[in-house]
Amino acid sequence: MIDYNVSNPIDVLLVEDDLGDVELIRETMKNSKILVNLEVVGDGEQALSYLIREEPYQQSPRPDLILLDLNMPKMDGRQLLQIIKKDEEISNIPVIVLTTSDSETDIVKSYGLGANCYVTKPIDLKQFSLVVNSIEHFWFSVVKLMPKL
Repeated sequence: MIDYNVSNPIDVLLVEDDLGDVELIRETMKNSKILVNLEVVGDGEQALSYLIREEPYQQSPRPDLILLDLNMPKMDGRQLLQIIKKDEEISNIPVIVLTTSDSETDIVKSYGLGANCYVTKPIDLKQFSLVVNSIEHFWFSVVKLMPKL
């Protein structure tokens, strides 16, 4: 088992096009007791390039966890999730859908495509921060993530 601390930080890929949400997530994780390396891409195409290490992401670390918005330009989160979960090299990376949509259709489809978790972003900033802290606590303190290869 890996102890995630200063010598073993958690690598998180945030796939999010809303800069306000990006900054809130970044600030919340910066104040964490756990060291998190947060990489951010703004759409599904960039995320896929990151995950399969295409230019300019050849040296990027393999994420321990992906936070995925559904509604983005170019390739949306649903399309990306489907590709991730069908690719043997990256299918075992946990994907948390973190989106504004509370549509039952989106929830069912996301789980059907292999999402490990579905979280609706609250509109209230304080609640949003609490949600990010809850995700962080559960996935980084309770869940045993895959060992780094």
